Amino acid sequence: MKDANTHQQNGAAIAPFYLPQGDEVAVFEAAAAHDLPILLKGPTGCGKTRFVAHMAARLGRPLYTVACHDDLSAADLIGRYLLKGGETVWVDGPLTRAVREGAICYLDEVVEARKDVTVVLHPLTDDRRILPIDRTGEELAATPGFMLVASYNPGYQNILKTLKPSTRQRFLAIDFDFPAPELEIPVVAAESGLPEDRVKPLVRLANKLRAMKGQDVEEGVSTRLIVYAATLIAGGMPIERAILTAMIEPLSDDADTKRGLLDLVTAVFG
Repeated sequence: MKDANTHQQNGAAIAPFYLPQGDEVAVFEAAAAHDLPILLKGPTGCGKTRFVAHMAARLGRPLYTVACHDDLSAADLIGRYLLKGGETVWVDGPLTRAVREGAICYLDEVVEARKDVTVVLHPLTDDRRILPIDRTGEELAATPGFMLVASYNPGYQNILKTLKPSTRQRFLAIDFDFPAPELEIPVVAAESGLPEDRVKPLVRLANKLRAMKGQDVEEGVSTRLIVYAATLIAGGMPIERAILTAMIEPLSDDADTKRGLLDLVTAVFG
């Protein structure tokens, strides 16, 4: 489950493109230098996952990325006994591999995982830095370089899906948001190949759509979706169709809502 977004050149990792919004790179580097866990908070598609991939390559550390979901259990992270070739063998999970190798383990949307997952994380996020494996009787001390990174979207939290204060306070935290237009425009241009002057109205539209969050739409347009739209346009798709496909349809299934969103498109593009 190592991250596939980092490329290799002459045996060395090349960091995926990431344009810093503030001092998040310096904060992450400081956390890594002192073996401190870090929590990334922000809306879906604002660059949290790309940032982690960028920092792993920048620091020269392997990265294990886990997309958390309702059925993700502690065993999925730690490992389990499996039948292989007629024998029962222990197979490490991604968290255990990261602990053994001194890698970064990134838990994306950690609040989606089952509650037993956070219990497993506690001894790794304090001065003990250990991972007890009950099924094998091991108590692994984290190899130097191991770093635990987790993320979640505070906008989706409810009383049933939230991090307890006792868990949150074990992490440093960085607050992410969508980039300001002067940063988002070059990011989208670099990712899509569409010139900045043509990206500019797409970013302007995205910010108008984001302003509707909590009213007609549950979530604003992510930077990822703008990149998708720009990529389609750069590939020759008509602007209107690209916007409908990448920036309108993903936001809502309601016909009236989509008509209202399309009115914003007309206001921006004419």
